[in-house]
Amino acid sequence: MLFRPTTDADRDRVVAVTVDEPISWIPADRYLDELGQGMYRPEWTWIAEDGDRVVARALWWGQPASEYPIALDCLHVDAAVDDRTMVAAGLLTASLKAFAEQGAPKLPLYNVTLPNGWREEASVTDALAWRRDAAVAAGLTDEVERLRLEWTPDAGLPTGGGLTFAGASDEEFLRVFRQVAVGSLDGETRRNLAAKGVEATARDEMDFYLGCPGEREWWRLARNAQGETVGLAIPSATPYNRNVGYLGIIPEFRGRGYVDGLLAEITRVHAEAGAELITATTDTGNAPMAAAFARAGYRTAQIRMIYSAPESAGTMGPPES
Repeated sequence: MLFRPTTDADRDRVVAVTVDEPISWIPADRYLDELGQGMYRPEWTWIAEDGDRVVARALWWGQPASEYPIALDCLHVDAAVDDRTMVAAGLLTASLKAFAEQGAPKLPLYNVTLPNGWREEASVTDALAWRRDAAVAAGLTDEVERLRLEWTPDAGLPTGGGLTFAGASDEEFLRVFRQVAVGSLDGETRRNLAAKGVEATARDEMDFYLGCPGEREWWRLARNAQGETVGLAIPSATPYNRNVGYLGIIPEFRGRGYVDGLLAEITRVHAEAGAELITATTDTGNAPMAAAFARAGYRTAQIRMIYSAPESAGTMGPPES
């Protein structure tokens, strides 16, 4: 079995692969379109060959300006293969090793999209099982289940009073990033705090959002009626949609309902710019945030399982790919 990245000459073989399982995969037209934009690349597209036959495919994705891939969008092994887990693990291990040797500062994650209620569908759990085992075998051992949420104008603008919003300097935002990281219920933030500490976590989070397609001028600090800074609201964007980038409340102001105001402000910024769809994600374990999204009219569109290496879990807000 040969595991290797593709070249331009392999394009037809790559797009000929189809997936008949009820799990996220990338069809040929999307692959070709985003290949042209630099979000997929031949050197990020890996295949497993048995003789002259392509038996597995891994499509790693990044933003057009990315030097290294950010996430694995599609992993498929031919159902005729005796041990799909072994082949998939070999393909992931080879590609992750190559990215690390090329200088990637953190390993990309694996992002698996599932339908709501996926645990009740045997075909979905079967499709996920060998992919999960392969990801873990390749070193992507941290697993997080995340809701992908959507807001559309028919839901109406959410409300949340008592706060005013204004822009601020990078130094002020970094200070609040430090504060809101403490005690966060977000799984990635908690892992990063344990591995790197507050300063590095705050800096990485801020740098991530500075690098997103959203505009820096959208960012807001939130203040209460007494003029105290209580948190931050960062409307952002992916290559596909406007989204709820990041919001956080300073620990001493939590539990006062300010989260509704922060989410309402982010939603308002996007809606007033004409957004017909706003996306968001939150861990299933972050019940307060999930409840805030529900109050604001965001519906759960799908579930995502995120697999990452312990030292690379700092990729904020998995890309909406």
